[in-house]
Amino acid sequence: MTWFIVSRLGPGVEELRAMGPGTWRLSSVPLSASVVVLLAGYFMSAAIWGRIVSDLGGPSLNSRVAVPMFMAANLGRYLPGKLWQIAGLAALARRHDVPVATATAAAVVGHGTGLVAATALGTFALLSSPDPYPFWGTAALAALGVGLMAAMFPAVHRRVLGAWFRLARAEEPQGLGPGQGIRWLLMALASWLVYALAFTLLVTGLGLSVTPWVAGSAFAAAYVLGYLMIFAPAGLGPREGFLILFLAPHVGGGAAGLIAVVARVWTTTVEVVPAGLFWLTGAGGIRGRGEGDG
Repeated sequence: MTWFIVSRLGPGVEELRAMGPGTWRLSSVPLSASVVVLLAGYFMSAAIWGRIVSDLGGPSLNSRVAVPMFMAANLGRYLPGKLWQIAGLAALARRHDVPVATATAAAVVGHGTGLVAATALGTFALLSSPDPYPFWGTAALAALGVGLMAAMFPAVHRRVLGAWFRLARAEEPQGLGPGQGIRWLLMALASWLVYALAFTLLVTGLGLSVTPWVAGSAFAAAYVLGYLMIFAPAGLGPREGFLILFLAPHVGGGAAGLIAVVARVWTTTVEVVPAGLFWLTGAGGIRGRGEGDG
């Protein structure tokens, strides 16, 4: 994987060196808008988690409670492994009388539906990339189609959910039906369309012209592939490599390399800074009693 990333960055670095200082024409309006829209996407994902908690029989969590908890727990994804974020969310949710099993199940469901939605959005990037990625894009589309049709049958739905919860080492909640799953998937898809819009605004703000479909699909595909690299905290490294791979045919290697670096700083800053502020201010009750008292 390290070789892959270096091989993708190499040509991009050379092209960046060859570019003149006036090549990049930054635009403050779309750049500022990208920050606002990305933050809205994060908040939307938090609200979806709160809705899933309620659907699973847990207490109703309004956005003032769900958003700070979700954002603070997201800091766990910057540690190796994929369970720290879920564990942190479950621990914080206990302070609002959300059972650990319910909070964990909601996080697992949210991650699962989010990955499915991102995969659906990212298939275009796979199909339009060099071999062997079109094969994987076709396989992903086929798997999604079969999965969605099969999920309409209650027996298959229960087995798929059971397998997912066992994989995530979480207790499977009872009483889940296909209708709930479709609703959660549609909410996840809506949040990923917001993320795609935010990334498109970022690319536009860097003075590059890429269609929203290309930009959004590349961003989603890179996220999923980076997520699958369990060894990489928050997909660091692999995600950038795949993003360069998917964008280079449209903007060139140099521009794709710049976008990948800026996107990492952008997503991390917009996620970490609000999470840190929520933690310092104790918003949403994310800090226990007595914490921070001198």
